[in-house]
Amino acid sequence: MTTASDRAAARLAWTRATLGDATLILEPASADASFRSYWRTRHNGQSWIVMDSPPALEDPRPWLAIGERLAAAGLHVPAVQAKDLEQGFLLIEDLGSRLYLPTLTHDNADRLYGDAMDALLRMQTRMDYSDLPPFDHAMLVRGLEVMPEWFLGRHLGHTPDCDEWDVLEAAFDVVIRNALEQPRCFVHRDFHSRNLLLVESNNPGVIDFQGALAGPVTYDLASLLRDAYIVWPRERVEGWVESYRLRLREAGLIDGSVGRERFLRWFDLTGMHRHIRVLGQFYRLWYRDGKPGYLADVPRVYQYVVSVARSYPELAAFVALLERHAHGRDLTQATAA
Repeated sequence: MTTASDRAAARLAWTRATLGDATLILEPASADASFRSYWRTRHNGQSWIVMDSPPALEDPRPWLAIGERLAAAGLHVPAVQAKDLEQGFLLIEDLGSRLYLPTLTHDNADRLYGDAMDALLRMQTRMDYSDLPPFDHAMLVRGLEVMPEWFLGRHLGHTPDCDEWDVLEAAFDVVIRNALEQPRCFVHRDFHSRNLLLVESNNPGVIDFQGALAGPVTYDLASLLRDAYIVWPRERVEGWVESYRLRLREAGLIDGSVGRERFLRWFDLTGMHRHIRVLGQFYRLWYRDGKPGYLADVPRVYQYVVSVARSYPELAAFVALLERHAHGRDLTQATAA
């Protein structure tokens, strides 16, 4: 069994051999919710990133394949300098550390989100998605079922009774039908402020795209504008959404029958699907995987779910169920088993 120290030694040895420098060192660059990690090194005055993607846990091939297609479509993704797919090591372009999240302000949001929506439109109009796994009914259901298990069950200690399951399933049906009625396109799946980097040319830099699917046209837009890590006033978000709807219509991805109200419903409920899933996933990352870093973001995600659901009468019972069990509970602190 390979230990963490064995992996670190192999990673460093591979990087030194690849760059021909026996003195270089690796420093943590970032990690994500998966088993993948990123390391920064410098050689001859240039900074590089080593992506460590253990093949048995996180096969690097999907990242490479999607990255090549995104680059061909005009997206700024990390260029690959060297790779060892057997070990799961890649030497890639360093896009820097200026994530959108800490950079966004009231004054620059229009410009930065404008760049991001330009990139999103390129993905949706230029990327072939016909061979990607479908964001189908089964996957939509699996995403929603994470919440009752890990939020209601594990964190709040509540097992829904039969009547409550009826409420949950009715709400989930509304959300699923909303997703399935939308046009299909390439879906990044995590197109948000922690996966977009501010770069000098062809902004933004786009990362963490290996889980791409063929799915609803509003999914990535909701990931971007209803970000789990930052909140904007509803009026401002709806202005961005409407401007993007008009661009999609001009590009032919939606037709004239998709008016402002219908598109906003698509956006709202698709974002709600994402946040219901994340509400369970963030707790699963802690209770199952020992990763507490996402707990602080749970109240924001929870508020997204209940505030959007309140706008739709058919989801009133769902909101009441969540509020009944979450009221007065600390959503940021783990509970004992």
